[in-house]
Amino acid sequence: MNQQPEIMITKKDLGQIESLLATTKPLPDCADELEGELARANVVANDALPANVVALGSKVTFKIIATGATFTKVLCLPSDVSQIDEGISVFAPIGAAILGLSEGQQIDWDSPRGQQRIEIIKVAHN
Repeated sequence: MNQQPEIMITKKDLGQIESLLATTKPLPDCADELEGELARANVVANDALPANVVALGSKVTFKIIATGATFTKVLCLPSDVSQIDEGISVFAPIGAAILGLSEGQQIDWDSPRGQQRIEIIKVAHN
């Protein structure tokens, strides 16, 4: 695997995700990866997150490099997936992978079809 890109998350997102990781049983399959992402993240104040960085509630357009397929999803907490159109949980492997990335960054993602590289194309905050 290539060196992981730098990521940034807000104190609020960190607190919400850590709280869920501490209380959710059983833990999601990607819990170790998500905890690793949180541990290496640059944590910033809620109002200091740049507009081009993926956070909870962000509408994210990303591309799978190998296929060129592009998707737009809203990163959310597991409890919000059913209420959000095109929602994807931060507890899903792809959700954990994109958390904290900025536009133009790429990361390797362990998908059901094997490892794939994705690129963040656009980030919008509501």
